[in-house]
Amino acid sequence: MRPEMLRQERLRSHRLSAPARSVAYAAQHMLAVQAQEFWAGRWALASRTAGTPTVSAVDGLFDRGVLVRAWTQRGTLHIVPAQDLAWMLQVTGARQMRAQEPRLRELGLDAEALKRVEHVVRTALRGGNALTRAELFDLFVGIGIDPAGQRGAHAIGALALRGIICQGPTVARPGGVSREQYFVLVDEHIGESASPVDPAAEMFARYIGGHGPATAADFAWWAGVTLTAARAAASAAQNDERIHEVDDGLFAASNRPRRSPRAASVLALASFEEYYISYADRTVACPPEHLAAVGPGKNGMVRPIIVRDGVVIGTWRQSTAIGRHAEDPIPELLTPGAADAADIGAALDRYAAFITG
Repeated sequence: MRPEMLRQERLRSHRLSAPARSVAYAAQHMLAVQAQEFWAGRWALASRTAGTPTVSAVDGLFDRGVLVRAWTQRGTLHIVPAQDLAWMLQVTGARQMRAQEPRLRELGLDAEALKRVEHVVRTALRGGNALTRAELFDLFVGIGIDPAGQRGAHAIGALALRGIICQGPTVARPGGVSREQYFVLVDEHIGESASPVDPAAEMFARYIGGHGPATAADFAWWAGVTLTAARAAASAAQNDERIHEVDDGLFAASNRPRRSPRAASVLALASFEEYYISYADRTVACPPEHLAAVGPGKNGMVRPIIVRDGVVIGTWRQSTAIGRHAEDPIPELLTPGAADAADIGAALDRYAAFITG
């Protein structure tokens, strides 16, 4: 498939040229959006939704238990529909836990220590209680585990990868955008969980629906599984009527969302944007000479991007610090003259309306 056609089809699959009717539906369609920067994950969903969704409206989905944030793949935080968390971890959790084991040993978090952590956390959260990260760290201190030196973070991660806790309702931040969520017990916070017959095949089909056309190698990168496992998942999904093979090894959704005639050609998208980061080869969306400017950089960050007709033409920035989230976002074009200033301004204005709403 020619690059220009691939870009147009991916824009449609990502709901960037065919916006979803609601943020909840966008989340269900995408299955997972990368969200170690919480604001960015929320904007990733809002930017795929028709109308003018606001950050407070998205936060309401977390508060009501529709969405959660967890380490579902690649050791990285993603926003996922709450009902899909358990089966996703069936596909990705064991490999992530194996990768975490050497670091846990270095930190002195052996099986006995993690057992104590699990007990104190379950006891504190039982009955629908919710605690912040700092409050969990206080619990660890109380059982003789110093959370410093990433010990606390890895203890929390170990519980999350086993599907015991996740991040749910948002923590209010007076004068600014919420940046933090409360930790809750999965088995109490999530009312109903989906149970696909073949979780790996389901994950592949859902990935293709929200990200295709794409290959098994793309899925392996996105899901954080081996290429062998990704190919097995693709093979198991061959008879799934939701997807089909459009080229040798290239899969797409069978029923594609309808493009909106009102969809903008210029978009301001989030950091760690799925449209950019979700593939083994990112040069389809971004000219090779601009990859270093977008990232991942040495600090692991991937910058927010400006896209025109599916091609990255620039980056942008804005602070979410208290009192600064209402400031105008600042564009930085990588391809001068690639888009009209008015179109870029309109794209950034939509984000500004979201983050201040």
